[in-house]
Amino acid sequence: MERFVKSKLSQHHIWTSIVLSLIIIAVLAYFQWIFAVIFTALLIVVVIFVKREERQIEQNIYQYMDNLAYEVDHAGKHVFLQIPMGIIIYDEAFKIKWANPYMIKLNNGEKLYGSSLSIYGEDLIEEIENDTTLTWLKIDYLQFQTTIDADARVLYLFNRTEERELKQLYEDEKIVLAHIYLDNYEEISRNMSDNVKSHLNSRITSVLNQWADAYQFYLKRTSQDRFLGVFTQRTLDLLEKSNFEILDEMKKLDVEEVQRNPVTLSIGVGTGNENIPELAKLAQSSLDLALGRGGDQIAIRDDSGKVRFYGGKSNPMEKRTRVRARVISHALKELVKESDNVIIMGHKSPDMDALGSAIGVLNIAKSNNVEGYIVYDQNDILTGISRAMEHVKQQENLWKYFIGPEEAEAIYTSRSLIVVVDTHRPDMAAHEKLLRQASYKVVIDHHRRGEDFVDNPTLVYMEPYASSTAELVTELIEYQPNKKPLSTLEATALLSGIIVDTKSFALRTGSRTFDAASYLRAKGADPVLIQSFLKEDLGTVVQRNRLIERSYISYDSLAIAVAEEDDIYDKITIAQAADTLLTIEDVSASFVFAKIKGDKIAVSARSLGEINVQIIMEEMDGGGHLTNAATQLSDMTLKEAEELLQEKLKVYFEGRT
Repeated sequence: MERFVKSKLSQHHIWTSIVLSLIIIAVLAYFQWIFAVIFTALLIVVVIFVKREERQIEQNIYQYMDNLAYEVDHAGKHVFLQIPMGIIIYDEAFKIKWANPYMIKLNNGEKLYGSSLSIYGEDLIEEIENDTTLTWLKIDYLQFQTTIDADARVLYLFNRTEERELKQLYEDEKIVLAHIYLDNYEEISRNMSDNVKSHLNSRITSVLNQWADAYQFYLKRTSQDRFLGVFTQRTLDLLEKSNFEILDEMKKLDVEEVQRNPVTLSIGVGTGNENIPELAKLAQSSLDLALGRGGDQIAIRDDSGKVRFYGGKSNPMEKRTRVRARVISHALKELVKESDNVIIMGHKSPDMDALGSAIGVLNIAKSNNVEGYIVYDQNDILTGISRAMEHVKQQENLWKYFIGPEEAEAIYTSRSLIVVVDTHRPDMAAHEKLLRQASYKVVIDHHRRGEDFVDNPTLVYMEPYASSTAELVTELIEYQPNKKPLSTLEATALLSGIIVDTKSFALRTGSRTFDAASYLRAKGADPVLIQSFLKEDLGTVVQRNRLIERSYISYDSLAIAVAEEDDIYDKITIAQAADTLLTIEDVSASFVFAKIKGDKIAVSARSLGEINVQIIMEEMDGGGHLTNAATQLSDMTLKEAEELLQEKLKVYFEGRT
């Protein structure tokens, strides 16, 4: 090609010379015409020669370009057909029009023409329709990163099998740490003889070691009630697929002394792309979370903070001690005395338990000569406590301590103590903004702990074994050294909270529940007044019965009721319908769906204890207690909400796949 360029330059010089020659000829013709004629003849010969050379050069160039184009085209076709990547061209019906030899070779030499793209996975066509540009296809054992050019209807498949296998190997071999805790070991073994305790320890260790051997991981007993487990992510995946059957195995220990109160486990697991110390912290925080939810379950936390739960399907053994209640009561007294004032708040749309326990904490503040106030939003009151509030308003010495959210902000100081009752989730608190900015915070709650928790609380008193927060607050009042007498209305409000949350002492009732109720009755709680608090109007009863009429049975013992799409209910009515369904023969759990104000869907779930409705509601972004839970859903119809529940029930009963 360079030679041709030089030839072109030479021709340019020749034509320049010819032009100069013509000028010279013109001059000669003027002075010596004979020389001019001779010179002209020579010039004509030169021009003819140059023209012939020029045509020859152009022919050579055209020939060279034709040869080059052929070679490039041939090489391109060869590369296109032999390149080690897959190319598929498909038509508008997602049928294969052409595939390169690489893809045909993968198909054992059989032609692909006319086949549907669905042979590479049912989701491929859907991904193309959804304008996905990059996906993964698995053909036999090979994995292909696939680029989708929907405009040209072409798929480009790049073999990334080794890369994926190495990445999977890295993920599978990541270290995972687990803290294993025997929930009730201390309570069970307290009165055992040394011989029986030794036998119990031997059986526990044997069962856990067999479990570790089966899944090939390291297990070490670090104390009488604690173990350390070290395994890989692959092992964790296998354990999750088994739904941690060790929880059930431990309850089957053949030790006579533990038949009445089986041994239960809680396991906190730390996993993710963290170093060993950080994994240990994750494991410990997971264990704390599992224990805070009542034990007998596994909490798995990764480095993103997300938590997965397994187990927790049994009603936990009550193991609160009065010593702890006394210690908490003393600590609360000290915090109250050091504060400028005490601001008390329950959850949004408070019920009798939240109201009663808030009034109880107000009494504790008064007992320590510190001003206390209850955050009360008149626009967020349901019919369930409206009658109780009417009685409160008639008691000036009590009503004056109820303030609105704006007033709470006005009286707040850097030394104010915020006490949250009957919830531990900031987004559920009556005044979330004030709670988040407070420096000193106390949480008193009986619900199982969820992932979302009040940040940096000064004092936490959470007992998932208690019937209600009102029961916990009553015990705290009992241990205050300088008790201010409870008024009849205050005692009645506290007892109402216990009665409502236990369904008149039918559910979640322990010996301490009756002790608290007895104390409140002795302090003047009025059963007749409680009945007036809990009375219902005829319209509410009719509405609730309309919900119950729409119920059906699923999974043999689950009652599910879904309201009409256009009907609006309040949350109390929905909860009462769930409670009523639980009284039907052979029903072990109930779920009620209905719309509330704001076009949201409220779901109330109740259980007799065999089914953990808290876990199911948490899967639907809610929470609560083993036997009493709820959630709210947005941007969906009641039918879609019902289908979502069925999906979660399938996971609950059949396990994760």
